Amino acid sequence: MSNNITNQLKEKYKAIDQDLDIHLEGLLYSKPINYWDYIQTDALLNLQIQRTTLPDEMVFIMYHQINELLFKMILGEIEQVAKHDAVDAELFTSKLMRISRYFDMLTSSFNIMKDGMDIDQYNKFRTTLTPASGFQSAQYRKIEFASTELINLIDNRFRKSIDRNTSYEHAFEHLYWQAAGKDYKTGKKSYTLTAFEEKYKEEFIRFTKFYNTHNLLSKFRELPKAVKEDENLIKAMRHYDYTVNIKWVMAHYNTANHYLNIGGETAEATGGSEWVKYMHPKYQKRIFFPELWTEKELQEWGTNI
Repeated sequence: MSNNITNQLKEKYKAIDQDLDIHLEGLLYSKPINYWDYIQTDALLNLQIQRTTLPDEMVFIMYHQINELLFKMILGEIEQVAKHDAVDAELFTSKLMRISRYFDMLTSSFNIMKDGMDIDQYNKFRTTLTPASGFQSAQYRKIEFASTELINLIDNRFRKSIDRNTSYEHAFEHLYWQAAGKDYKTGKKSYTLTAFEEKYKEEFIRFTKFYNTHNLLSKFRELPKAVKEDENLIKAMRHYDYTVNIKWVMAHYNTANHYLNIGGETAEATGGSEWVKYMHPKYQKRIFFPELWTEKELQEWGTNI
């Protein structure tokens, strides 16, 4: 071992009050790493538990598990921007394009479900999934919270009546995905929505306390004027916005339509949601960075697809 590496190691362990010699001695007894232990292959391949005997249910399970892994990757990229003290145009653009590529993969992968599951099998095993619903993905909700200000995630019908002075509890009750399981006339919530909130609401509140001022839109607004006008950065932000809130959403919508629009009649989603109006971008107009779009583009959001 060269003196340069030895000195670097000494400095590394000194910084955390550790003895380098003890750590080097530990290497005498450590096992060499291999692929299956590093990737945890055995654990990963034992996480698919079917509820039915229908083989295409396995496609459904693994597809959604892959989605969740990609969501975790996306959150990791956003966190690097959020916690960086001096974000420049190059770093911001690079991270946004990484995230967009992850969503490109998510978008194209919908064909795995759309063309990769037998419709009859799906409409049999889907009944065993009730009352679970895809809108219960906590990681996807976190991606939204971390991407934009909360006002842009409010149900479009109530957006004008809510601002930064509105209590979080009130704003939370009017997030757009609440419409998937809530009757606003009576206030009654579905079991699917109630169970989701019981599991994640407190975690969401903690998460948004940080991202309320560190989301991607807020980080962009804090940049110097010259950086905010960087053409590549603006292009990357618009690309990310469109990729997530139009392309990916519509791929999801079209896949749901393939399986749930039966004989011209729209079937109810497993969680009981009115999925057409909940999912289609023209109804909710979910837009992460509205100030980067023209008034005409905002008005026509989700209509020219």
